[in-house]
Amino acid sequence: MSDIKPAPDRRNFVSKAAAIIVGGLISVVAPVAGLFTLFDPLRRKSDTRGLVRVASISSLASNGDPRKFPVLDTLVDAWNKTENVPVGSVYLQKTGENTVRVLNSVCPHLGCSVGYNAASHGYFCPCHRSSFTLDGAIADPKSPSPRGMDELEAVVRDGEVWVRFQNFRKGSPSKIPV
Repeated sequence: MSDIKPAPDRRNFVSKAAAIIVGGLISVVAPVAGLFTLFDPLRRKSDTRGLVRVASISSLASNGDPRKFPVLDTLVDAWNKTENVPVGSVYLQKTGENTVRVLNSVCPHLGCSVGYNAASHGYFCPCHRSSFTLDGAIADPKSPSPRGMDELEAVVRDGEVWVRFQNFRKGSPSKIPV
């Protein structure tokens, strides 16, 4: 018996080294790519609501009567993007050639939907009998609403009415965005 060890097989060295390198890269790259996908929603900027197109200024009554319009927005939630989602409604009232007043259609008392009463030229909440003037102020001092209707920022651009829609805390005398 001889104590001589056989010579190592050098012919497969390059292929074995390449397999180890490729295997190592795959075992590192795949989990890193998975982590990027998992944490992608955290890297995105938060949803800061911008202006939303609501209506054409020509669709508003020239006599100053308000009209109710739905507010449709694009919502982004983690990996999902949904377009034309109803997020609320507003009353648009033409106050000048290219100016509008925009009121959120939700009662600031408890969040019921406010209706417009053309006969009294004001708004009325059927839930607790709050009433508001045409400009959104409280009409009746006995009204349970802690503040007038919430006016929203609006811009008229190229004949279109754009609104920065947002809701506010109900039951509070101050307009606190939610």
